[in-house]
Amino acid sequence: MTGALWTAVDEYITHMLVPPDAALDGALEASSAAGLPAIQVTPTQGKLLHILARLQGARRILEIGTLGGYSTIWLARALPEDGRLITLEADARHADIARANISRAGLDAMVDLRVGRALETLPRIAAEGGGAFDLTFIDADKQSIPEYFRFARKLSRRGSLIVVDNIVRDGRVIDAAGRDPDIQGIRRFNEMLAAEPGICATAIQTVGAKGHDGFAIVLVTV
Repeated sequence: MTGALWTAVDEYITHMLVPPDAALDGALEASSAAGLPAIQVTPTQGKLLHILARLQGARRILEIGTLGGYSTIWLARALPEDGRLITLEADARHADIARANISRAGLDAMVDLRVGRALETLPRIAAEGGGAFDLTFIDADKQSIPEYFRFARKLSRRGSLIVVDNIVRDGRVIDAAGRDPDIQGIRRFNEMLAAEPGICATAIQTVGAKGHDGFAIVLVTV
């Protein structure tokens, strides 16, 4: 019954605090109809990202892992009119669906969706020299999180925020002997956070419709 209770509470909070929204709801429906995996953030998590971006006064946002563009819409809506969000997606089909969802939300002008493996795209972004990102959201393959974080750190400034999703994975993160590359990637990332100078970081466990997971929040201090 625990999972059912978590889901019921998520639904209650969503009903109370995340009202229906044509663009966001449409993005979920289109992604589901296209057969995309239902691994996007929940509505309450999406709104949390939106609030964090607004608190940051973010003008430049980097997202690693677009999927169907649901979190992209939440983040882009926090930007000022001249703000910019770069989002990276490895799967071309996912990117096509995301583009349509982002377009229906009226956000084409401020969202730059780039297709390709993030570890190939990120060096090009770094070389462009467009300035630091105020907020980076990492929600892509877990075994590469340490490498994504290194780039996010390089592309940040003092005061930038980095949010990393899915760092608990049903509690499997504590299994040091496990051979799952995703879990090992998360563990290496957590070890990096513990040793990295110039940041202030914490991690929060979450339960809800997506089960038992969590996210890390990193403030760049130097």
